[in-house]
Amino acid sequence: MDLIALAVPFFLLAIIIELIVDRARHKGLFRANDAINSLSAGILSTTTGYFTKFLKFIIWGYVLQNFALIDMPLSWFDTSPQGIALWVTAAIAWDFCYYWFHRFSHEISILWAAHAVHHQSEDYNLSTALRQTSTGFLFGWVFYLPLFLIGFPLEVLITVNAINLIYQFWVHTQTIRRLGVLDYILITPSNHRVHHAQNERYIDKNYGGILILWDRMFGTFEDEHDDDPVVFGVRKPLASWNPFWANLQVYDYLLFDARKTARWRDKIGVWFRRTGWRPPDVAAQYPKPPFDLGHVTKFDAAPGPGMRYYVLAQFVVVLLLTLAIGRMIGTTGAVGVLIPCLMLWAQLWTIGLLNEGREHAVRVELARLLLVVPVGAAAQQETFWPVVTAYIGLSLASFVALKVNNKQRVNKLI
Repeated sequence: MDLIALAVPFFLLAIIIELIVDRARHKGLFRANDAINSLSAGILSTTTGYFTKFLKFIIWGYVLQNFALIDMPLSWFDTSPQGIALWVTAAIAWDFCYYWFHRFSHEISILWAAHAVHHQSEDYNLSTALRQTSTGFLFGWVFYLPLFLIGFPLEVLITVNAINLIYQFWVHTQTIRRLGVLDYILITPSNHRVHHAQNERYIDKNYGGILILWDRMFGTFEDEHDDDPVVFGVRKPLASWNPFWANLQVYDYLLFDARKTARWRDKIGVWFRRTGWRPPDVAAQYPKPPFDLGHVTKFDAAPGPGMRYYVLAQFVVVLLLTLAIGRMIGTTGAVGVLIPCLMLWAQLWTIGLLNEGREHAVRVELARLLLVVPVGAAAQQETFWPVVTAYIGLSLASFVALKVNNKQRVNKLI
């Protein structure tokens, strides 16, 4: 049973409720462009995961089968007191490993390149929780190998991993402030807001997934202070609504430093040294401006009002297609959803362009509607023609809406 897939409708419902509460209170915690970009990154992460997550399962299964120190049959993990104790032990052990994975993801450049996606949003709401990396599969599995070496069953660890991730969803909110004694034990909204901050006192703090106790034990805890309000985001802003660039940005500037430095040990070291380290020769030739928290401004590129409605409508189509793909993969496997995923990714890319108000965005979107959609639909299997037919219909309606919007914009300019 995929607990995360079952939780997705509740995630979306919770986001809608938080949005309604925010509008009623006039807090301005949501911006449509930022929320769409966060959700787009999450959708990209989920759908690319259909083709990459097999890697960790192969490695974990191999280690468990050949190197486990204890033979723990799944039957041990029942509803008896001993079984429940084993479940709790597995959950705590997973959270401990998560702490170190999360901590190193902030402290080692190549791991930060993957994890930075989650921190790029300059807003903080429940949509931020779903903003996830598409490249974490490269190294994230390494930190959980000790649990498979001990011998915890794969099914158990997959379940406690899902519970850990589901728990982390609700802490991405500003609606809930302090929770008293729970703030001393658990990762709560207050504790996790600190983790997403750019403020100097909050940088590299509060890494736990469920328990804040690890941070208190290992010296990485920081409390939220009313006199130092959290400023969300990263110190090298993404400044884009493109979910693909969100996943590539940090790799890009690490590659720049690796190419420009003269020494080979620095070309390699730039990837594995502490986050923020740069080769001395590159830092001297291409210095970065000093960070000033007082001059941080949110990136807020946006199209005109008519186009914003169009983008929102397109994103609804994206959500429906994502749900359809999620149902399809259980029947067809990854190969069967490759073409729908390619169509989905093209749509996510053009939504990003349209949201930024790029001059060429409309032309790219028209090319997608007139070329990508028909070609993808023609290549799809007949079994899923109801989905394809609905997608074509929505795309044709989109084409008409886009042409009308474009005509109105031209008339205004005239």
